[in-house]
Amino acid sequence: MRTQIAIIGAGPAGMFLAHLLRAGGIDAVALERRDRAYIEGRVRAGVLERTTTDLMARLGIAQRLRREGVIHTGTNLSCDGAMFRIDMADLTGSDGVTVYGQQEVMRDLFDHAEACGLEIVFEASDVVLHDIDTTPSVTWQANGRYFHLDCDFIVGCDGFHGIARGTMPQSATRSFERIYPFGWLGILADVPPANHELIYANHERGFALASMRSPTRSRYYLQCDVDEDIAAWPDERFWDELCLRLGPDVGRQLVRGPSFEKTVAPLRSFVIEPMRHGRLFLAGDAAHIVPPTGAKGMNLAVSDVIMLAEALGLFYHENDPGGIDGYSARALDRVWKVERFSWWFTSITHRFPTTCGFDRRMQMAELAYLRTSRAAQTSLAENYVGLPLN
Repeated sequence: MRTQIAIIGAGPAGMFLAHLLRAGGIDAVALERRDRAYIEGRVRAGVLERTTTDLMARLGIAQRLRREGVIHTGTNLSCDGAMFRIDMADLTGSDGVTVYGQQEVMRDLFDHAEACGLEIVFEASDVVLHDIDTTPSVTWQANGRYFHLDCDFIVGCDGFHGIARGTMPQSATRSFERIYPFGWLGILADVPPANHELIYANHERGFALASMRSPTRSRYYLQCDVDEDIAAWPDERFWDELCLRLGPDVGRQLVRGPSFEKTVAPLRSFVIEPMRHGRLFLAGDAAHIVPPTGAKGMNLAVSDVIMLAEALGLFYHENDPGGIDGYSARALDRVWKVERFSWWFTSITHRFPTTCGFDRRMQMAELAYLRTSRAAQTSLAENYVGLPLN
């Protein structure tokens, strides 16, 4: 078997890239170790930047997004129950962001892949990348058979724990990481949201987030210990604590109901440099992780693959290697800006184990400044709705 681009991973980065390459007349095969139902069922962030929604429209997969996506022209911050709104549309001249779950994005990507004949190999096990410096190829097993795929380039879109990043030689890369000393205890419940827009709450007991997946499905989070025992958090305790951290005004509007999913997610920041070695490129979570504060993960993966698809188009159609040679530097410029925003937003909304009285007052002062300064609000809004591609 032979193709031009072998894509490892069929999550958002891999599937958006596969569609972009096909639209650009470049052959690609995507390999995925899980089945479609597993990927489509993973509940992830659901806040889409304009770059992501524009790309979905460009690829012809935005029909459901237009019908079901919920546009947010602002977002809300709260400090010990006192809430204020950031008018992102007014501050940036944009439409804001769109709430549309990642699992819905994946469904649209997979449905369109079937319709246009994109080749995806699901349940590919024992994937190995070969000769990434010279003549790359990929081998794997599926249904008891062994397969070999020759290619021009390999793109690792298989996440933080995938094979692609591990294939990069340690001597040629450098990693940067911050592990946050807390996690997010999250629930999903089929109840209407407490507010028509998201609420990021800083409370003396810890962070809380009120978000949604639709007008009838809510997603709520509480800052917790990384090793928190979910069994210690029956629904009633979760709702009581959420109301406390969001404040009495929001708490009175909150509709309680049984949760149908409850998880604890750790928070980390991670970047590997460079994002290319030889004929292997990295994109999405294979190259970087951001804490979920601000919902940047999938959007950052989308910007990676837009840049990479442009670079590969130059290489194949104009015989110009400049794009692929500059891909890592171009992508990392944006990655670090997004890492900065996610780190900053996390730092002003969460309670750290080392937080002392002075640190707490600094958080409160930062939020008070945001409440009254249009310049500060504009900076937050520009980052929240998504920085332009460089």
